[in-house]
Amino acid sequence: MTKLAQWLWGLALLGSAWAALTMGALGLELPSSCREVLWPLPAYLLVSAGCYALGTVGYRVATFHDCEDAARELQSQIQEARADLTRRGLRF
Repeated sequence: MTKLAQWLWGLALLGSAWAALTMGALGLELPSSCREVLWPLPAYLLVSAGCYALGTVGYRVATFHDCEDAARELQSQIQEARADLTRRGLRF
């Protein structure tokens, strides 16, 4: 199962539980304070997921490591390609 399928199953499970609780499908009489918290819960979860995503991206950018060996290798390959193209008559 792919990660997307796992997320979709989780969202479907949470969504069906939320719908069952808010629509009264289970026959439970929830206090009004619980219903007031339950209705905007998807919006809270969406904002929380966005904050988590922003925090994760920010952390990954802050701890990004440079690959100096790979950069040197790439520069040498570029120089070799330029030399080869110069031998074939291309001018830069």
